[in-house]
Amino acid sequence: MWVIGLTGGIASGKSSVLGWLRGQGCPTQDADLLAREVVAPGEEALLQIKATFGAEYLLPDGALNRPLMGQLIFGDAAARQQLNAIIHPAVVQRLQQKIAEYRQESLQQLPLVLDIPLLFEAELEYLVDSIWCVWLPREVQLRRLQERDRLSPEEARQRLEAQMSLDEKRKKAHVVIDNSASWEETEEQLRKIFVAKLWRC
Repeated sequence: MWVIGLTGGIASGKSSVLGWLRGQGCPTQDADLLAREVVAPGEEALLQIKATFGAEYLLPDGALNRPLMGQLIFGDAAARQQLNAIIHPAVVQRLQQKIAEYRQESLQQLPLVLDIPLLFEAELEYLVDSIWCVWLPREVQLRRLQERDRLSPEEARQRLEAQMSLDEKRKKAHVVIDNSASWEETEEQLRKIFVAKLWRC
């Protein structure tokens, strides 16, 4: 059994690629979903967030105030690092549990795909056997982000600048999926890559 680390950036089309791989029968695990789980009411990470940032970052029902936290971390690199230092260890622990469970239970040859947006930033390369990066030029990413989230150019640029660039991620990846054109072209790439990788494994 082998593990793929799928990464990319905001508005890169990574979720669509993950959906395609899931459609081929690959088991998948979304690190963003785990990140939501570890900050649910009652979780240790949420208690740490409250202690670090203040009770105002929690909603009346005790859940994390995501819009308010988003405003803070997109404009404050130090705050973003503090938040990551709380959430990442909890997410990594759960990813390791998922990998261990899959290794024990699985007899199939299909890979386990971990969707990890911050794979490089969090230095999680050691968790996976192969790193796949969904890439597109920055100007295309910026345009798609503006259209998808109805952001101004400045708001979109701010969000891109809060992440490692896709060009940097591309250099570090084992497999690059170019999602700059139509989905049909991306899908054709995926078919070729998937068949080639399965054959080698």
